[in-house]
Amino acid sequence: MRNHKVDKHNDKETLTRKLRAAALAAGLALGAGLAHAHGDVTPQAVDISTLPKLGDEWRDVNPYRDNKEAIRIGDSAFNQNCARCHGLGAVSGGIAPDLRKLDIAPETDEYFLQRIRHGVSRNGAVYMPPFEGMLQQEAMWAIKAWLETVREK
Repeated sequence: MRNHKVDKHNDKETLTRKLRAAALAAGLALGAGLAHAHGDVTPQAVDISTLPKLGDEWRDVNPYRDNKEAIRIGDSAFNQNCARCHGLGAVSGGIAPDLRKLDIAPETDEYFLQRIRHGVSRNGAVYMPPFEGMLQQEAMWAIKAWLETVREK
């Protein structure tokens, strides 16, 4: 004769295990989907053909400050290359600094350029990849010109 209490307990335990396994599988699938949705992290080309050429010499001060065309290009370039970490509209979701707080004083331009060119690493961990060789100087300064238009104090 079988014990019905033991069978019910085993059935509940089996159901609980199946539900946990299903929840874990759903969580992993969702996580994989979000990781895939993060997008291609390869820098995207920026069309700078309508901007004045800057040449091979790196500038210390943004030559495109208040340039409407550079701001337009910078907006697009930011969304293609920076928003993944710094957020749409430069409103950080916590992954990277909120660039609306970036100082726009001309003396901070060189600091900005060094960060975007060479990236940011601490204790061997890469916080921001270097973009030199992937984005042109014109694209970098266009991004800075756009960032200055969304600055918050």
